[in-house]
Amino acid sequence: MEFFLVTLASLLAGFVDAVVGGGGLVLLPALFATYPTAHAATLLGTNKSASVWGTAFASVQYARRVEMRWGALLPAMGLSFAGSLAGAWVVTLISPDFLRRLLPAVLIGVLAYTLMKKELGRHHAPRFTGRQELLAAGSVGGVIGFYDGFFGPGTGSFFVFLLVRWLGYDFLHASASAKLLNLSSNLAALILFALKGYVWWHFALALALANVVGSLLGTRMALKHGAGFVRGVFIVVVSALILKTGYDAFLR
Repeated sequence: MEFFLVTLASLLAGFVDAVVGGGGLVLLPALFATYPTAHAATLLGTNKSASVWGTAFASVQYARRVEMRWGALLPAMGLSFAGSLAGAWVVTLISPDFLRRLLPAVLIGVLAYTLMKKELGRHHAPRFTGRQELLAAGSVGGVIGFYDGFFGPGTGSFFVFLLVRWLGYDFLHASASAKLLNLSSNLAALILFALKGYVWWHFALALALANVVGSLLGTRMALKHGAGFVRGVFIVVVSALILKTGYDAFLR
C-alpha cells in the first residue's frame, strides 16, 4: 500500500510538473510522510530519479509542438546544469536554512505580481533576440539552477516566472522552455545523489514510469488549453508553495 501511494503521488507530480513545474510539492511530501525514518538525501535523490524522466518526456513533447528558441536555451541548459552542481557543492559548506523564512515572502511577491498583471504571460512577445536573449536566458538558467542545487523548492515556478516577466514569453512557451532548464538542473542533482549512494534504485523504475505517464497527461492538457490554463495552474501551484514553505519556515 505504501508503494502504491508514492507511485500515485509520482503520477500526480508528473502532471503538475509538466504543466508549470512544482512536482516536488507532491512527491517529496509523500515520500517523507511514507518513509519518515529514511535519510532525507535518499528521499531527495529518489524524487530526482523519477522527476528527471517526467521532465525529459515533457520536454520532448513540448519541443514537437511549441516553437523553442534553441539558440538561447541550449547555452542556458548548460549554465543551469553547472549552476545546480555548484549549488549542490556550496550546500555542503553553507547551510541553506536562512532561505527558509525568506522564500515564502518571495513567493508571495511572485503571486501578487502575477495576479495584479492580468495580461502577464498571455501573449508571446519575446523581449530579446540574439546575444541579448542568450545572456538573459543564460542568467536565468545559471542563477535558478544554482538555487535548485542549493535549496530547491519552487525552482520550476521561478523558471517560468522569470521567462514570462523578463524575457517576455507567454506561460505556455515559458513552461516549455522551463522544462529544458529544469531537466538540466535535475540531472546535475541526480548525478550527485547517485554518486553518493542516495537513490533507492529499486523504487526508481516504477516512480519514473508513473511520473512519465503524469507528465504526458499534463503536457497534453497544457498544449490543448494554452497559456491561460498554464497561468491558472501556476497561480495554484505558487499558492500551495507559499502555504508549504510558510509552514516549514514558521510552524514546523
